[in-house]
Amino acid sequence: MAVEIGKVNKLKVLREVSIGVYLDGDTIGDVLLPKRYVPEGTKEGDEVEVFIHLDSEDRLIATTERPLAQVGEFAWLKVVSVSKFGAFLDWGLMKDLLVPFREQKEKMEKDRYYAVYVYFDDETGRIVASAKVDRFLDNVSPDYNPGEEVKLFIVGRTELGYKAVINGLHSGLLYYNQVFKSLQLGQQTKGYIARVREDEKIDLLLERPGYEKVDELSQKLLDALQKAGGFLPLTDKSVPADIEQRLGMSKKTFKKAIGALYKQRLIELLPDGIKQL
Repeated sequence: MAVEIGKVNKLKVLREVSIGVYLDGDTIGDVLLPKRYVPEGTKEGDEVEVFIHLDSEDRLIATTERPLAQVGEFAWLKVVSVSKFGAFLDWGLMKDLLVPFREQKEKMEKDRYYAVYVYFDDETGRIVASAKVDRFLDNVSPDYNPGEEVKLFIVGRTELGYKAVINGLHSGLLYYNQVFKSLQLGQQTKGYIARVREDEKIDLLLERPGYEKVDELSQKLLDALQKAGGFLPLTDKSVPADIEQRLGMSKKTFKKAIGALYKQRLIELLPDGIKQL
């Protein structure tokens, strides 16, 4: 397998030198792993998992440290400085990650966090990041089924809802009126496909659609009851905001959950709330 710059690779130790060990980088040549990163007991012929990047003089170098994002990944990173070349992000390595001015949606400011995509710039031969994340999404047709579980990365807000990256490949929308828990920009969370529209835009949910989610949420309701001493002052007449605040679920889902628990004789429905049996 070809060695990939900007990613974790497993490389063989070729020889030991005073400043570290040289690794077999195949097509990219020998790569130095500085002494401070060489695992204790490493010897010639061993294989070491390392991240390949460029040092401050743009020379290829290896490290056993792991960045917050590799090439081909999205991340929520903090700007640590701004220069005439662009903004520099803290991505967990000694050398910060550059976002050139041409790759900024807006002028980036120090100490603020931004959603970015990390990539290898063939033109400059450097690993850089772009805040124009849309450019790296929706390049293949979505092939999702309603109710399918996906990984979400919350990257922005619109007038309608939260914008999310789906499985690192597509963009989708979580509508505000269907979000029943606190979300933060940069948060990674589990989600579900609500539908893929004819124009290939994707609607998302944080809860699995349909009745198949009742068992999981019924357990959540039971846990909340136990934590509250066996009684919750909530009924099917409660206002949605109270249910959301206490349980982090919609009123519709709450009613399905109490219905399922009632059928199983696990709760008693009282005029002023629900009681665990």
